[in-house]
Amino acid sequence: MAKLSSRDILDILRRFELAGDENVPRHIESVKTSNPNPINTLVSFNFNRNQFFILLDDTADDDIEYIMKQIRTKKSTITGKLLENPSDSETTYGLPFKGKSCYLYQVISDRKRLDGELARRYPETSRSTWQKYIKAGHVSINGVVITSTKHEVTDIDAISINTPDAPDFSDQDLPILYIDDNVIVINKPIGVLSHAKGVMSEEFTVAEFFRRYSSYNADTNRPGIIHRLDRDTSGVMIGARNEETATMLQKQFADRKTKKTYFAVLNGVPKLDKANIDLPIARNPTAPSTFRVDGKGKSALTRYEVIARDDKHALVKLQPKTGRTHQLRVHMVYINTPILGDKLYGKPAARLYLHAFSLEITIPSGNRTTFTAPLPPELLTFFPDIQI
Repeated sequence: MAKLSSRDILDILRRFELAGDENVPRHIESVKTSNPNPINTLVSFNFNRNQFFILLDDTADDDIEYIMKQIRTKKSTITGKLLENPSDSETTYGLPFKGKSCYLYQVISDRKRLDGELARRYPETSRSTWQKYIKAGHVSINGVVITSTKHEVTDIDAISINTPDAPDFSDQDLPILYIDDNVIVINKPIGVLSHAKGVMSEEFTVAEFFRRYSSYNADTNRPGIIHRLDRDTSGVMIGARNEETATMLQKQFADRKTKKTYFAVLNGVPKLDKANIDLPIARNPTAPSTFRVDGKGKSALTRYEVIARDDKHALVKLQPKTGRTHQLRVHMVYINTPILGDKLYGKPAARLYLHAFSLEITIPSGNRTTFTAPLPPELLTFFPDIQI
């Protein structure tokens, strides 16, 4: 029985112009050798995430039916293509190798993982979200509910998505600070997400509240949303009630034409009563749900001013000039005074003591307007005599 080493297989791939000088024998994986009959040798292997078969057979004589019969002794339902000899000007398949006629067959699988196929068909929804749908029993293949994300499907399989009934949020409200024909402004409570993270959510969000008032992005999970506040941050949020308004507001945020003011209680007291923190921020590669000061990150500028202090805490006014994710939280922990109750960057407390107090922005009426959300009483717990 003839045997092929990984080096031999790589040589054959190069002759078929499928491998280059950058490839080495270790790129050949899962090599298995068999003999469909005494006069030939069949070698299966993987290369570049594809499966191949090499048939060494001097009697094949480019007989495709015969060649496929030999290959299918290993895998009866195989689909793929017999590769042509690139050195021959006419269409032939056999290529001489060490005194034998060598044929190369590439397996082409028409089967794909269910989660990957759903993400390909519906790219607006992430693969991780589809995995949640599948595991929750909301996806059927040919009428059968499938809960394994690794289940394989083909193009002819009928995939059905059984969307659960939309939750009824009609009895849930958020405090409206201002509303007209174009904008809605609310005072977001702590614990409420700005919008769902995927298409599958049974949680009441600001976006679901805006859905009642907005035609902008109404067919998505982010109706009316222009900007975000973290779940544990309270305060002013503005939403757009139509697409024209959304464009106008988004441009002001992008061009840094808005003025945002926050108040926070810090765990500790800054060394300076007021300062600008101009330090870039990037995602933390060791903890992807968090961010950190990083010279290679995006520019981030925060202005702070101490309003009141005691031995352990400080009440500060924060004015971000950029809008990076977790910007205020990252900048405060960088100067060793994390925001009180920050579970990600500091220590937990009754809440995250961070409140979006005001937003100055131009609305479609043409007026430059400042919207204000009163400071929650708990932020003044340590400084009861302070009036904001």
